[in-house]
Amino acid sequence: MTTPETPSLSFLVRRNLAAKSPAEREKLLENPGFGTIFTDHMVNLCWSEKGGWHRPRVEPYGPISLDPAAAVLHYAQEIFEGMKAYRHADGSIHTFRPEQNARRFNRSARRLSMPEIPEEYFLQAIRELIAADGEWVPSGADQTLYLRPFMYAKEAFLGVRPAKKYDFYVIGSPAGAYFTGGVKPVSIWLSETYARAAEGGTGSAKTGGNYAASLLPQSEAYEKGCDQVVFLDAHGNVEELGGMNIVFVKKDGTLVTPASDSILDGVTRNSLLQLAEDRGHTVERRPVSLAEWRDGVSSGDIVEVFACGTAAVVTPIGRLLAEGFDDEQPVGELALSLREELTDIQYGRREDKHGWLYRLDA
Repeated sequence: MTTPETPSLSFLVRRNLAAKSPAEREKLLENPGFGTIFTDHMVNLCWSEKGGWHRPRVEPYGPISLDPAAAVLHYAQEIFEGMKAYRHADGSIHTFRPEQNARRFNRSARRLSMPEIPEEYFLQAIRELIAADGEWVPSGADQTLYLRPFMYAKEAFLGVRPAKKYDFYVIGSPAGAYFTGGVKPVSIWLSETYARAAEGGTGSAKTGGNYAASLLPQSEAYEKGCDQVVFLDAHGNVEELGGMNIVFVKKDGTLVTPASDSILDGVTRNSLLQLAEDRGHTVERRPVSLAEWRDGVSSGDIVEVFACGTAAVVTPIGRLLAEGFDDEQPVGELALSLREELTDIQYGRREDKHGWLYRLDA
């Protein structure tokens, strides 16, 4: 974490001589999709056991050279974050609660036995990318620049121990609206064979292995005609989707979200729940069994179910399917109302009462 003594870094900037022209960039920003187009530059810091954090630089976006024995390729020491930069109507560029991403990044680092990065370095790295590639932040409706800080073990060795050398990067990818044609309820496949993460494992860390573990059941969901997959823990409690948290809305207005040490602590989820509390709703973070979910929907005690995360923001859930059942889910208005309020804050269209916005281009 950052301390008052943490000095600012002096970044070496090497411009990309093959950067896209303004015309090329504007053409790409017309329909950027999600995660397929990348900006002209990337930010890199190195860490070593002897030298600590060093060599801060902004450099042309491009391939990374790795030794075949790099620890990340064999022992999976790798973590990342996901966040967005928003262009406001006055042209300024902001991100949303980045200190929460920095702190979660460091919690992930601790769990994977990796070095923690001072919070100010994390934030400065993002500002440096925007300083180089601010023109890549789109201004279209529901468009953003998706920011991906990540760190991996680069020391070349074969042996089961924490690496002694790491690279930290930030890259940017312009993103369009996650849902083409508007937000619509999705169908969810219940994975009863596979687990996303184990109790005491790495479920609360944002590490690639958790997502790799979700790919096979996600493919199974597609085969069943579903959009997403939801996981249970070893006790039959609901955890989360492959990449999103889940929230249940009860008829008395209470919002309930599953809680355990194997669930990722979602920044978007926490923000939505805070907005709900601001409106007077009660919020509960506790285990939720599959039986409670199904019984609650059947009895009418649960009146709405939605998923939430950085990429999609909010996704209403319309169906829950498994081998033995196909449950229609109630779709209400609260999820989309909270989504509208949150995105209005992020894009500067509504007052930021909690001080969540962080300006990147100042």
